[in-house]
Amino acid sequence: MPTPDDQPPAALQAHAAESLRYIRATMERAAGFSAVPGWGGMLMGATAIGAAALAHPRRLTEQWLAIWLAEAALAASIGLFAIVRKARRSGMPLTGPAGRTFALAFVPALAAGAVLTRVLYRNGSVTDLPGSWLLLYGAAVTSGGALSVSVVPVLGVCLMALGAAALAAPASWGDAFMAGGFGVLHMAFGFVIARRHGG
Repeated sequence: MPTPDDQPPAALQAHAAESLRYIRATMERAAGFSAVPGWGGMLMGATAIGAAALAHPRRLTEQWLAIWLAEAALAASIGLFAIVRKARRSGMPLTGPAGRTFALAFVPALAAGAVLTRVLYRNGSVTDLPGSWLLLYGAAVTSGGALSVSVVPVLGVCLMALGAAALAAPASWGDAFMAGGFGVLHMAFGFVIARRHGG
């Protein structure tokens, strides 16, 4: 039986390179998604508080819905930019196994929220939108957060609890619940993530 000394150097190098590739792939699959942005989350929270103040006098009208949809687009842009920036700074590839797994856990609940928004608006159930948005966004954050730093799923659970409370509360409280969830919670947890997990 040949010993390592009997193997040609080229074969040993190929075997070592293959072993390193396997180890690296295994570590990437096991690694969590650490590019969740803290400072970006705080900025998202600040824009949500502004949107709540702007939307509340127009509550449950088409203008109200337009303001919150614009806020959702703005927050998504801020979040995506902050994730890309943090990932580049830390050397984490967004298209790697951790990034793909995070996206697969995070996006479905958001897609469900987009569909539900259209259905509730069409059926005249706009009063249920704040609670539904918080609940589904919280589900997305909880699922994605299971693959990230430990504070992220806690944020998701808090958002879901606020969503459930908003669905049970008077409709006039909807903007306050969204300011609390999308605004205050994002800012508080964003600060913790920024300080403890690299920005």
